[in-house]
Amino acid sequence: MQYDRETATDRLLRGYGAYFDITMSDGEQPYLTAICEFFEHTEKYVLSRQANLWTANCEEFVYLFNVEQLTEDIFEKCRDFAHEDGMKRAHIGPGHMYTYITPVFICDTCQGEARAAVRKCRIYKSFRFSLHGWMDFHTAVLEVSDNRITTNRSGRCVEKVLKNVLFNSNKKRRRFL
Repeated sequence: MQYDRETATDRLLRGYGAYFDITMSDGEQPYLTAICEFFEHTEKYVLSRQANLWTANCEEFVYLFNVEQLTEDIFEKCRDFAHEDGMKRAHIGPGHMYTYITPVFICDTCQGEARAAVRKCRIYKSFRFSLHGWMDFHTAVLEVSDNRITTNRSGRCVEKVLKNVLFNSNKKRRRFL
């Protein structure tokens, strides 16, 4: 199916809306359409909640950017904004397992330099030697002109989500997130 940027964005927001809290952009940040936030708290205890064996807090922040033509400069500005804002939103400390920060760019076309920058993007941080978890940065670009998806290495899971939400509409829906 062929999409334009607005319909692809709406379809992704409906797909993410089942699992994420979505905040639409107020227009302050250029190109930003929405921020999707996911939080999960898991714990194991014995007999009562005071005898806690372990806890795990998992977070994911997805930033949807809508750009006519993605250039390397636009990618770097949006990447830096998503990284900085995601780290402010993250709750790092005891019990934190992981935080995924994921900017998704929906564009008509993408320049070759920007596509190369997306593939090379590698941001990873562990907190207190992973005792307080880690942060991984997933990046994806959807070019609606030819339905091309480009990701960095850690963003391959985002590619599966995009394909499932956008292109597998007539098949039986699987749990994608």
